[in-house]
This record gives sequence, C-alpha cells and structure tokens, in this order.
Amino acid sequence: MPRDLFLCIVDDIEMNYQYFQTTFDARGHQSFTALQKCTSAIPQLAYGDAPDALDEYLQMSERTSRESLNQFCDGVICLYSKEFLRKPTYNDVQLLYQAHSERHKFQGMLGSIDCTHWVWKNCPIEWRGQYTRGDYKVPTVMLEAVASQDTWFWHAFFGPLGSNNDLNVLDRSYVFSNILDGSALKCTFMVNGVEYKLGYYLGDGIYPSWETIVKSLQHSPEND
Repeated sequence: MPRDLFLCIVDDIEMNYQYFQTTFDARGHQSFTALQKCTSAIPQLAYGDAPDALDEYLQMSERTSRESLNQFCDGVICLYSKEFLRKPTYNDVQLLYQAHSERHKFQGMLGSIDCTHWVWKNCPIEWRGQYTRGDYKVPTVMLEAVASQDTWFWHAFFGPLGSNNDLNVLDRSYVFSNILDGSALKCTFMVNGVEYKLGYYLGDGIYPSWETIVKSLQHSPEND
C-alpha cells in the first residue's frame, strides 16, 4: 500500500472514530496513536499475522492488536463502502460499455468474472481440511471478482469453505442478486441490430450458458 494512501486512511479513521483518537489515562499515560493501531491492523489483514506478531515493535498487547483490527475493518467499511463497495450506477455502466467497446470491441461488456485461489499460509490446523483442495495440496481461499480496466473491483466474494471451483463459488455469491430480485439497471446496448437490456460478463468455459455470461470461443485459423 502506498504510504500516502495509508496515511490518508489513518487520518480519516482518527478523525471519525474515538477509538483511534489519542487519550490519556488517570496516570497521565498516553494511549496508542491511530498510526500505531492501524500499523498493527494492516499486517494482520495483508499477511495473516498473529495479533501479537508486532508486540516487540509496537509494545502492544494481543488484545489491543485484535481490537485495533476489528475497529479498523469496521471503520474502513463505514467510511468507504458507499464509494468503493457498491455496484455500478447507470453512468458507471455506460463508461464500462464505452471502455470495453473501444479497447476490446465488445459491445455491452461489463467486465470479466473469474475466481482465483489465495494460499492461506496461517490457516488454523482444525480448518485445513475444509480449505484444502486435492490439486493444490495446501489450504487456499477462493476469491470471485469482477474488475474494470482501471482496477476498480466492484464485485468481490471471498472465503467460502469447501473444495470449491468457480461454479461452487458462483452459486453462493451475490453477483447476480440484483438480476434475480428485479433491481438490475436497464442499460441497453445494440449488437447486430438487436437491442439487449442487460450487460454481460466475459467468463471462461466452466461457467454456465447464461444470458449474462459470454464464454470464450476457441479460434481456429481455418475459420479466417
């Protein structure tokens, strides 16, 4: 994470949440600063470090480190979810259509949908069987994501247990929940003179043949 971005998040959290504001106890001892608490939270999130991994560096107890992580996550969600954890608006969809049309020549494409495995180095022993798939041999956590060309991840579904593949995760995720409940935006586009009301996602061959998913086709030189 860039230093400037980290410090911006620290400042926002300190300004809005009392837990991160510097206080003094009855003995006049200063509490941990927002910078210390956020510094403790980031390695736990990024690397799965134990809460007491930085106790010698920060002189912070395991309990305080764990509390800092929980408060940090709650603060980031509350402060930034409306901007960064949302589905595209009508204007966003039009920009996605335009970008994919200009760059990839795909009309009506919202983005690519795919899953990836993240190795869970510090997976608890009692959970290893639930998160280990035979072809990986080590515990992994699956992430389903849809991202635009400017690295805006506007859909992310993370962490289902079990021996998963893309289809298992798709069945549990909420990527198409707005279509199922009828709240999806009607953003039309034209292809070969036919008007379509909903955009689609580009997926690989494992995905089902749904109207909202367009799968890749094998290209043969004989068809040129």
